[in-house]
Amino acid sequence: MATDSLTAIVLGDVFGGTGMRAVQDALPGLRAEYDADVVVVNAENAAHGSGTTPKQAAALLAAGADVLTGGNHTFRRAEIVQVLEQDPRVLRPANLTTRGPGSGSVVVDVSGGFRVGVVNLIGSVFIEAAQSPFAVVDDIVDRMRRETPLIIVDMHAEATSEKIALARHLDGRVTAVVGTHTHVPTADERVLAGGTAYITDLGMSGPHDSVIGVREEPVLRRFLTGLPARFEPATGDVRVQGVVIRAEPGGRATSITRIDLPG
Repeated sequence: MATDSLTAIVLGDVFGGTGMRAVQDALPGLRAEYDADVVVVNAENAAHGSGTTPKQAAALLAAGADVLTGGNHTFRRAEIVQVLEQDPRVLRPANLTTRGPGSGSVVVDVSGGFRVGVVNLIGSVFIEAAQSPFAVVDDIVDRMRRETPLIIVDMHAEATSEKIALARHLDGRVTAVVGTHTHVPTADERVLAGGTAYITDLGMSGPHDSVIGVREEPVLRRFLTGLPARFEPATGDVRVQGVVIRAEPGGRATSITRIDLPG
């Protein structure tokens, strides 16, 4: 029997080794502090800032994540394909590819007696996707709602307008739409009129003394000269960022609160 309310923690893009260590260290305490029923982590940059390896996916799940989501770098590491094919808890964006390995959605049984659906999408504005997220999301959500009204959508997208539009489109049909990809947390968390929690970007779980996770020197060199530069993950000011969402068993969100912790 489910309890009176669901508590979900959703963490923004894990970036590099420092982000991995910070999330692994923080997750057990975060789960205990908020009495979280489910934890969703975007892991697409866990491997040296680009992609995810099987070892990193296993480590994040062992640390307390229930579902891992991805983004435009999901297929950067070829070895992740086997994980995508074998572990339904590790997602790639549903519309990233039409025939690629893995799935863009999953329903998991979590603590508190809840079943929670997680949907992973990628934007189609200023970013590469096989299909528009709007072309696939209705069928996914309709199918998932036959199993549970508690649905969290990770919208991995560049354009703020596309994220907001998707949330408005799904308002009242999903519990939350959270944005990832820009690595910069936004201050627009809210519960929309229909009961869907929303934030444009969760931020980054990784080094913030950087240019969105990367050491500033090669980035500046590239901008200043136009020449190629080898990007390396930074290490300073590591933070764990995301949100805590509370929702009724019927799927309606009641609150969304930002997390921003030193890592």
